[in-house]
Amino acid sequence: MQRFARYFPILTWAKTYDRDTATSDMVAAVIVTIMLIPQSLAYALLAGLPAEMGLYASILPLIAYAIFGTSRALSVGPVAVVSLMTVAAIGNLGLSDPAQIAMAAITLAFISGGILLAMGVLRLGFLANFLSHPVIAGFITASGLLIAASQLKHIFGVEVHGHTLPQVLADLWAHLGQTNVFTVLIGVAAVSFLFWVRKGLKPLLLSKGLTPRMADVLTKAGPVAAVVVTILVTWLFGLNAHGVKIVGEVPMGLPPLSAPSFSPDLWSQLFLSALLISVIGFVESVSVAQTLAAKKRQRIDPDQELIGLGASNVAASISGGYPVTGGFARSVVNFDAGAETPAAGAYTAIGIALAALLLTPLLYFLPNATLAATIIVAVLSLVDFSILKKAWGYSKVDFAAVAATIILTLGFGVETGVSAGVILSIALHLYKTSRPHVAEVGLVPGTQHFRNILRHEVETYPQIVTLRVDESLYFANARFLEDYVLNRIAGDKEVSHVVLMFPAVNEVDMSALETLEELNRRLEEMSIKLHLTEVKGPVMDRLKRSHFLDELTGEVFLCQYDAWIALGQRIKAGAPKGAKQEGLVAE
Repeated sequence: MQRFARYFPILTWAKTYDRDTATSDMVAAVIVTIMLIPQSLAYALLAGLPAEMGLYASILPLIAYAIFGTSRALSVGPVAVVSLMTVAAIGNLGLSDPAQIAMAAITLAFISGGILLAMGVLRLGFLANFLSHPVIAGFITASGLLIAASQLKHIFGVEVHGHTLPQVLADLWAHLGQTNVFTVLIGVAAVSFLFWVRKGLKPLLLSKGLTPRMADVLTKAGPVAAVVVTILVTWLFGLNAHGVKIVGEVPMGLPPLSAPSFSPDLWSQLFLSALLISVIGFVESVSVAQTLAAKKRQRIDPDQELIGLGASNVAASISGGYPVTGGFARSVVNFDAGAETPAAGAYTAIGIALAALLLTPLLYFLPNATLAATIIVAVLSLVDFSILKKAWGYSKVDFAAVAATIILTLGFGVETGVSAGVILSIALHLYKTSRPHVAEVGLVPGTQHFRNILRHEVETYPQIVTLRVDESLYFANARFLEDYVLNRIAGDKEVSHVVLMFPAVNEVDMSALETLEELNRRLEEMSIKLHLTEVKGPVMDRLKRSHFLDELTGEVFLCQYDAWIALGQRIKAGAPKGAKQEGLVAE
């Protein structure tokens, strides 16, 4: 039963579900529903899809996550970055028929769901660690700018094409003369109002005596107020007849059951985009989930999160939606509103379903400019150029990776940017670990501790070179260590012992083993013994399965101080270099 519950976390939290928990979840669901309705419509617009697909992507996926997800506060649905990646992926297909575009989006969600489910079953959640936080921060910042720029066409009421910042701005400038004044007024007013709501409405309501909970609910309802007012203004003054573009007819009813396309050509064209959406969506989602879980001393299972998100995307594909993931802003609101279990997401899905059933006819006169304003205000909170300053001050290598990710995303599009981010993250890891920190150490007087000879006053023997290796050894850095050792002893006639300290070495792969064997052989030719100290148990187990320990000219000591004492006594006694003595074996 426990193994079964591993794939169905709902079986765990449902055991203790009670009325108080249900009340907290329902209150959170009301607040998130109010926030999600305009966001769903807006993100569908961003993805280049009909507005109703945003609502459809906010119903079944939330229920699927409630069953399979492990986060108590994560809110799944359409998000800005994934919507941008969706429009870029579909844009590469060159489709013009709305039905074909919708089918491509549905298929993209299905492929992404399949990838995530496969990764979850294979327990590949650790792959998220290969995307460095600075690179992800750079990608999110660039995506926020790109999304905001792409929505300016709706604010000005002009036609703009392109998926890179230079293309968007150039096209916007070329069509600026076609600006619709009424659209600009609505867009600028909506943006200004939404920014004020974010910063000024809650303090104003609190000063009027409202409770914090009520003030929070009304603040989150700010986008809904913008939607209602602009619909009324557009309807009363007939602004759609004056060039203001509106959402138009939104189909009324629950999401229709749908099936993805299984065309091999379409799958081959969408697979890479689906893979990138899956990786970025998972990284964004699991980061939010871990942050919120830590605040309540809870834990999430990254592998099960892959299954939860995969099930959500499959659910989106069979209900007329498009790719979804966990959203940062919605999840924080869900957490702050008091959500206790994933059931809050299921209640939110019910709220969105009711909106799809009852409210869609009221959206006919909703200006696209209002939805664009909602997107702009939401994504600009993602833009954080301080990451550049932090990276520059801390590591020039990290700064170069962040800057490259931002420039490539803005200049060449979101797919190039995210691909570069993945490659740069892996390259950054390989670069840093290919040149491990190696310190020559000596004994701190009066202690049994060994420290860097360049940083501390320590005792050393001219005949002993002790090098502490501060990184696991593998194919990319093994030769670096060999060169480091040989360069250190080159020309030093007094050296008769080289000691490698391995306190931070958790792995020695086959390439590194061969390098150690070669280093041992070359040192033997110089009449220098090679010793190892503080070798960890798993590493020692591996070494015992090879011939390395049989051929080692020196010894393996349990700790560095044992080596210091044994070799020091040997030196003082004038033991010949070729004498072989037994040492202590690592645990």
